Amino acid sequence: MKYLLSVTLFLVCCVTISKAQYPVVLSERDQAKIIDELLDDRLRTVLPTLMRREGFDMWVLISRENNEDPVLKTMLPATWLAARRTTMLVVFDKGADKEMEYLAVARYDVGKIFKRSWDPDQQPDQWVQLGKIIEERNPKKIGINKAPNYGHADGLTANDYDNLMRVLPKKLHEHVTSAEKLAVGWLETRTEKEMAIYPQLCRIAHMIIGEGFSDKVIQPGVTTTEDVVWWYRQKITELNLETWFHTSVSIQRNEAEAITAKRPQPLVIQPGDLLHVDFGITYLRLNTDTQQHAYILRAGETEAPEYLQKAFKRGNQLQDIFTGNFKEGKTGNQVLAESRKQAIDLGITPSIYTHPIGYHGHASGTTLGMWDMQGGVPNTGDYPLHKNTAYSIELNASVNVAEWKKEVRIQLEEDAFFDGNVVRYIDGRQTEIILIPKPIESVK
Repeated sequence: MKYLLSVTLFLVCCVTISKAQYPVVLSERDQAKIIDELLDDRLRTVLPTLMRREGFDMWVLISRENNEDPVLKTMLPATWLAARRTTMLVVFDKGADKEMEYLAVARYDVGKIFKRSWDPDQQPDQWVQLGKIIEERNPKKIGINKAPNYGHADGLTANDYDNLMRVLPKKLHEHVTSAEKLAVGWLETRTEKEMAIYPQLCRIAHMIIGEGFSDKVIQPGVTTTEDVVWWYRQKITELNLETWFHTSVSIQRNEAEAITAKRPQPLVIQPGDLLHVDFGITYLRLNTDTQQHAYILRAGETEAPEYLQKAFKRGNQLQDIFTGNFKEGKTGNQVLAESRKQAIDLGITPSIYTHPIGYHGHASGTTLGMWDMQGGVPNTGDYPLHKNTAYSIELNASVNVAEWKKEVRIQLEEDAFFDGNVVRYIDGRQTEIILIPKPIESVK
């Protein structure tokens, strides 16, 4: 019994030490408190500005349980894991010098901001009550979440749209229009309070990647890429975090692609391999998306081969070219075209496919290229850059490596914030290839 107790205490200490290496991850209760504080701040400070920028004096959001409008879901309190029955939210701008009105056409308040505005004992029909609320305020421009270009902003179902139009007076029908740009603005805008939190989120992601890309996890000649993938997934769970996509780990090595493809899958990681990971976590309703590289040292090596280091620097150079072209008001397609031209003129073979990040991993906002649309992206690529927005700077530079007799792709992705003037990486970016195993300075 004494032996078992000692073993148990040892295991608990190991887990505690392992978790202690990471920045603090709040308890579920504390996370809920922060989520609600962030939401209340956004509703009070961000939404009024956006509604006036886009010319709306009313925004109507409607969603049914477990078929949530993606925008409405971001406005639910932390303890609401889904909409309840039919959830209706109405935001009304009473004027520049007055506070916004936040109404919940529901049996109860929705969070602290949206106040109950329906009494079923007085009016049994929830839809009729919604129509009454709108008619009484007589808005000039009513936004609804129907959108041709952004899926996140297209959350109003056909049935709910029909019901809304049924209870609206005919005179208000022509006042109803798509709130696509308003919804995108809500989703893409990052607040000062959110940006105080985001660096730690990105730091956690970087640290998890670093631990996975180490000899704590990888034994060359034994460990497969799939082993590393599932280690990452398990680590995310152990840290009480979530992910929004399944991690991937891939290999580039000094052999023809056709030979690599014929090897037993998943590939066993070997000395001399250039590894790549695509990894993301979700915490406090915010997301990360990161891609980094590691190199498995061969016997006698203490650093990655110079030709791989030079190739990697080309990836950093492409990042610098690209982020240097960000300017408020430019479209994604403009930044893409300018960046590609500059890179090609410098002898870099670029592929740029950067996307907004925040409430969603592949979020709404300015699209700056897609891997299969390097000539520009219709519609979402024509959307202009706005200040206080975040992006996953995702791209690759293909570099011909003579020593390997083929092109090597330096595939990088780091989360960054655009303040309207410059782009800064939220927790820095990878500037050197991770080495496995990490050299020990005292051992030569």
